[in-house]
Amino acid sequence: MARQTNTLFLEQWLRTNIGGISHSVSGHSSLSTSSLSARAIIQAWSEIRDSLQNQTFNPLILQSLKTLLNSQASLHVADPQAKLLLSVLSSRSFDLPSESYPILLRLLYIWVRKSFRPSTALIDSAVDVLSHVFATEFDSKKSPSFLAEGILILGAISFVPSVSESSKIACSELLCRLLEEDYELVRLGEEIIPDVLAGIGYALSSSVDVHFVRVLDSLLGIWGKEDGPRSTVPTALMILHLVEWVVSGCIKSRSLKKIEAFTQQILGTSKASYVPFALVMVAAGVLRASRQAANGQGLEFVSRLRISAENQIAFVAQQLISETKAYINSDNDPANSLLRQCLSLALARSGAVSFTVPVLLCLASALLREIFPLSHLYMQILQFIHSSGSEFDTNEIKRHLDSSLFKEAGVITGVFCNQYVSADEDSKSLVESLIWDYCRDVYSGHRQVALLLRERNNELLVDLEKIAESAFLMVAVFALAVTKQRLNSNFSQEIQREKSVQILVSFSCLEYFRRMRLPEYMDTIRRVVACVQENESACISFVESMPFYVDLTTWQDFSSKQKMGYEWSKDEVQTARVLFYVRVIPTCIERLPAHVFRRVVTPAMFLYPKIHGYFT
Repeated sequence: MARQTNTLFLEQWLRTNIGGISHSVSGHSSLSTSSLSARAIIQAWSEIRDSLQNQTFNPLILQSLKTLLNSQASLHVADPQAKLLLSVLSSRSFDLPSESYPILLRLLYIWVRKSFRPSTALIDSAVDVLSHVFATEFDSKKSPSFLAEGILILGAISFVPSVSESSKIACSELLCRLLEEDYELVRLGEEIIPDVLAGIGYALSSSVDVHFVRVLDSLLGIWGKEDGPRSTVPTALMILHLVEWVVSGCIKSRSLKKIEAFTQQILGTSKASYVPFALVMVAAGVLRASRQAANGQGLEFVSRLRISAENQIAFVAQQLISETKAYINSDNDPANSLLRQCLSLALARSGAVSFTVPVLLCLASALLREIFPLSHLYMQILQFIHSSGSEFDTNEIKRHLDSSLFKEAGVITGVFCNQYVSADEDSKSLVESLIWDYCRDVYSGHRQVALLLRERNNELLVDLEKIAESAFLMVAVFALAVTKQRLNSNFSQEIQREKSVQILVSFSCLEYFRRMRLPEYMDTIRRVVACVQENESACISFVESMPFYVDLTTWQDFSSKQKMGYEWSKDEVQTARVLFYVRVIPTCIERLPAHVFRRVVTPAMFLYPKIHGYFT
């Protein structure tokens, strides 16, 4: 649980939750405790103090500030040092370089977050200094890091319990104004987004909620503005965990007014300016926080909050399905692609939600288009090769393999299967058809790409097959869910046999990617084979789905030049599929008519002599 008491620096916690590393302002990495001696830190404070006393700007001040910044992991800024920093910020004796402002603000932030009880008088003085700095210096020296550090320190001050109400209101007001007037700076330096979000998180958790709705408006609307920051999956995940942190604190402190505001402003009828992907991640953050609420707290409102969050996710999913209509094959809008990714990650990280058709369909679409986008990649690769003849850039696929989305494919598959189990019959049949069609598309696409890349770009082929292997695991887990739902007394024998044949055919298409003995796969195979082998019609249907001789030896989709160069013996994807049939057919051969065996199986025996042993 994201308990606020365990999170010293919120921005670092947000980076950790997306697999990032800790950063500090102005591009300087935080060094280890042992990398800077205590002597260097003492010397840095001394140089700053001397320069201030002499009322002359010494260029070494900037280096001293950087020395302190680089030791922030171990640095403790006490009230006297904070007073020194404020004196530097407010001094009129020298003109500070632009680079120094973000560093000074970061050091003040360390003071606020690490101090057990900072002086309220000094905090009030800091608010006055900050207000003056942003009124007189920011416009001429503004930068992404200046903005981010300002939002961070203002939010942090508003979060300190002992700070006066007037100071908290002043900080929240200035923070809102920066977000509303200078949001375009975030786009220029997107590495500062965790700092900006952390400042927002502190402000939302402040005991003063005068500007609570304004802060929410920025959190949910800044991404949709013309010059606003780009919408990305890492940003979405940080929003999710930021809201988890905020709502966890609200639940723990029983801040009913704020929880009600979340329910009304975000989870109820949201504003048109709110961006869908952000709404989804906020709802998921609420779900994570509400599910982690301690038992026996008597928080009845938590249940209502959870229901509202689930409804919000379902509403966004419904909008997406309504807009895209042909949601699997013909939607290439980047915004919809991002939303599918966010929906799937939101559900993966927040746990199971009540079944709705839109959520089920969005998860199916996300799995087939975003998480295992093999059809799209095959098309890209083939178009690239045929048009330019040069090498395809493998970086896109490598980035996908390293992405949070791909790494959480297993969890997303589990959520998808849970939705499927609770679905109505029509929805179940629809997603089954989508998955089985996908298997055939992967088989066809990978055959062609593999033959073209085998000795041309083996690295690209290996990366593609990593995605395909994971897609096979997804299909195997889903197929087991189908067998448990369909192969029982609630359905006629005819329907059970039909579903069994569909699963066997789909498994045959992906046989090449089966690289391990998967329990879900073996369990499914045993169930569907037992069903098929009891009926002659089902046996015939399965055997006749095997590629015929002409299909094994030629490829009708190839151009005439490619047909001449096609060597079926080198088609490993096809060979794996044929061998799958060869292993299954003996289990039902007693019910297979001789003429079907001669027409379909016998020709393959001439092509693949090694399979003779299966039928003797």
